[in-house]
Parts: sequence; structure tokens; C-alpha cells
Amino acid sequence: MPDRAPQPVDRQLPTDEARDLISLVRDIAQREIAPKAAEEEDAGRFPREIFTLLSESGLLGLPYDSEYGGGDQPYEVYLQVLEELAAARLTVGLGVSVHSLACHALANYGTKEQQVEHLPDMLGGGLLGAYCLSEPASGSDAASLRTKAVRDGDSWVLDGTKAWITHGGVADFCTVLARTGGEGARGITAFLVPGDAEGLSAAVPEKKMGMKGSPTAQVHFDGVRIPDGRRIGEEGQGFAIALSALDSGRLGIAACAVGVAQAALDEAVAYATGREQFGRPIADFQGLRFMLADMATRIEAGRSLYLTAARLRDAGRPFARQAAMAKLFCTDAAMQVTIDAVQVLGGYGYTADFPVERYMREAKVLQIVEGTNQIQRMVIARHLAGPESR
Repeated sequence: MPDRAPQPVDRQLPTDEARDLISLVRDIAQREIAPKAAEEEDAGRFPREIFTLLSESGLLGLPYDSEYGGGDQPYEVYLQVLEELAAARLTVGLGVSVHSLACHALANYGTKEQQVEHLPDMLGGGLLGAYCLSEPASGSDAASLRTKAVRDGDSWVLDGTKAWITHGGVADFCTVLARTGGEGARGITAFLVPGDAEGLSAAVPEKKMGMKGSPTAQVHFDGVRIPDGRRIGEEGQGFAIALSALDSGRLGIAACAVGVAQAALDEAVAYATGREQFGRPIADFQGLRFMLADMATRIEAGRSLYLTAARLRDAGRPFARQAAMAKLFCTDAAMQVTIDAVQVLGGYGYTADFPVERYMREAKVLQIVEGTNQIQRMVIARHLAGPESR
């Protein structure tokens, strides 16, 4: 079959700087990330050196203030960077999104002193973050979390277990939501915990369907003592901080989903235009042409949806409903596009010789993380019709 190289996405970017940034990301993705993605995912290898390279290249703090080592980039640019990275390897794209999520609390709710002390290393100093909200018994119902933080003089002592933590066991710092007061959302506070804190440990990573190179593990806090200077925001403000972070994080997941879908479409088009049956390329057959057209349309619609939400965020306008819509639509689209890509390749699509089976396995988790798509529908409906009657 002839090799048909995919054409880069024609992006609408606001500045020449943003165009140069995308060019840099594409170069890193093509040289350093994509060539090893299949082998390392199959081996379950976490590419820490890639995150070090991204940090050195200024790509781990793009949406944050340059005063602290960030990139001063609007979300509409940052998300398109995530899309490019996820198209090369979802472990990397989603890892950058999670790292940004872990930086959100301190960057937006920390004191000036806290930001000066910690943000430069978090944004551009080679550190990698984890976001610790979910627990074994509280996933979608995050307000019922049980991990406790008890004040002891000028310190806090944390005890409990977090679950489904991306970068669990490899993160240099964790943003942790813990209960400091009574039941419900108002009793939760946010903390910045060093990854090497005494009493902090990680379980063996989960054995997953996809994203095998990205460690997902329970994180245990056994008498972890941290100073009050690592409390972020006011006592009891943690749940509001978490929700704020998740609105932005959902856009990161949406962008990653579009990246995976785009990679699957590129592979499907290359195969369909090169594979011949009955004396002509299979892309000549209307059934396949229509399938490719539907795949491309879902991707363009998803990209437009997440960029619309990002531009609202950049303008300082409410975007929570649009973020939920983007996460819902883009991840459902990625699931369908990757299923269709496997179908286009037929028997070859079901083998590990082609990447579309990996894309399909990876797309599934995007419908689950940072709020399942059922939760997204609840969020959207609440914006339309108000809270549910009790």
C-alpha cells in the first residue's frame, strides 16, 4: 500500500507566537513521542523523559502566568497543544492535562507567597503533578470523600486513600482534597503535598485496558504531616476549588479526545486510500467514503465545541456548561471514530500491527475520567432546568 502521510490540522491560531508554538509541539511529537508510542504503551512504560523535555521546552505551564514560569497562553492555544500531543500519544497529552489540573489550585487560589515559593518549579522546573480527589468509595460523588486532614498546631496531618490517581507513584507533588470539617462539600480543604512526604505511598498501578504507559494508582496518606503554609485557599473552600479546576480539566480531556480521534481518522484515510480490493482503492466505495466523512465531521464539530468553551474562558465569561458539553461530545465522538477506524481497517484494525485498536481502547477511558459522561449530562441539564427536585 502506498504511504499517504496525514496532513496537519489547519488551525485557527490567534498569534504568530501560537503558530510557532504549534510547530514546536508538532516537531517534538513527530521526533520524540510518536515513534516510540506503540512499543512503550505495549510495555507499560511511563515516558518521564518526555515530560522533562516538555518542561524544558516551556510546555508544562502554558496557560499560567509567565511571572512564575508559565507560558501566558490563552486556553484556546493550550488546548490545541494538548490535542497535538494526544494525537501522538494519549499518555503524554492526558499527562500534561492532569499536570495543569494539579497546578490550578495554587495558581488561582494560592497566596502570593505560596505562588512565589512553589509555582516556578511546578510550571517549568521539571516537576510533575497529580490531582487527588477521587477515592475508592467516592468517585462521581466527590463531596462525600473521607480522607481527613486534622490540624496539629501549625501543621496538618493527612490520613486516607485516594483512588484512580494519574501519575500515582511518580508525581513530584499532589494537589489533595481532604476533609477538615463536617460532612458535605463545605467541610473540604485543598492542600499541596510533596510527592516524597513521609507517610505518602502508592499502590501497585492498576492493570488497564488502555493507556498502559500512564500509571494509575491508589495513593495512601498515613499520617502525612504538612505545614499550614501548604493549605491552599480557606478552610472549607476546597470543594469549590476542585469544581473550578474540573471545569478547565474537562476541556483538557475534550482536546485529548479530539487528538485521539484525529489520529484514528488519519490512519483510516491512509489505509483506505492505499488498500485495493476489486481492482481499486477501498476509499472509492461509497460505504467507506461516507464513514470517513462522518468521522471527519464529528472531529470538526468536537474541535469547534471545545474551542468555543475555551474562548469563553479566555474572555472571563462562564463556561462550565460548555465545558461539560465539550467533554461529553468530544469523548463520545472519539469512541465512535476509533470504532469506525477499526472497521475501516477490517481484520488489520483488530491487530496490534496498526494503532487503531490502541486508539479505540484509549478512547474509552476518556468517557470516564474527570466526570463520567453521565455526570456531564447531569451538569448540562442543571444549567438548563435547575437542580433536581428532592
